[in-house]
Amino acid sequence: MNSIRINSGSTHMVAHRGLSGIEPENTNAAFIAAGNRSYYGIETDVHKTLDGRFVVIHDDDTARVSNEDLPVEGTDFETLRSLPLLEKDGGSERLDLCIPTLGEYIATCKRYEKTAVLELKNAFSAEEIRAICDEIAALGYLQNVIFISFAFENLMHIRSICPEQPVQFLTSVYAEDLLQILKAHRFDIDILYTELSAERIAKFHRYGIRVNCWTCDDPETAQALADAGIDYITSNILE
Repeated sequence: MNSIRINSGSTHMVAHRGLSGIEPENTNAAFIAAGNRSYYGIETDVHKTLDGRFVVIHDDDTARVSNEDLPVEGTDFETLRSLPLLEKDGGSERLDLCIPTLGEYIATCKRYEKTAVLELKNAFSAEEIRAICDEIAALGYLQNVIFISFAFENLMHIRSICPEQPVQFLTSVYAEDLLQILKAHRFDIDILYTELSAERIAKFHRYGIRVNCWTCDDPETAQALADAGIDYITSNILE
């Protein structure tokens, strides 16, 4: 199985939760699979464990990706780390499938020279976001990170801590009043791909807003978005 290529031109392709169309999402295997291909960026999600470690997993619990249902933020790191994650076929025999740390994800992005597109899940305090930034900075890679979040306040914390850091506001709905708000805060946008058209992409660009979309796996739709000049396309399988 392989990724599906489109003629992306100047559009940056981002691997959603790693190359999750091939490897289990948000695993080191998925990040390495994306690293070995032409992707511009690798997207993932960060949570904080009960004992204060930062790990990458999408959901608030482990039910969907393992045979156990544990709350991520209510469970210590070692317990989460020892949890076997499910393969694509539902098995759990692969020893390499475990919940990665934030540091492991960043190290993979750095090794393969990929932009880290990091979603801040849920609401983080300013102190927690500073700790995330400090951990990435200690690895020498903060300048290669784009932060994304549905929580506007998370991005405001990033603006306060790292004023020039690229950030993208996540949303599933297009609204005209977003344009002025994003421009005022110098936020870009990461929007559900079905909410976009060539006209809307052009309108964002007129306001100086770069446009990412999630999560487009249809080659024809992605090609139309690329032809319309979208800046990024986040996909599980398209490259």
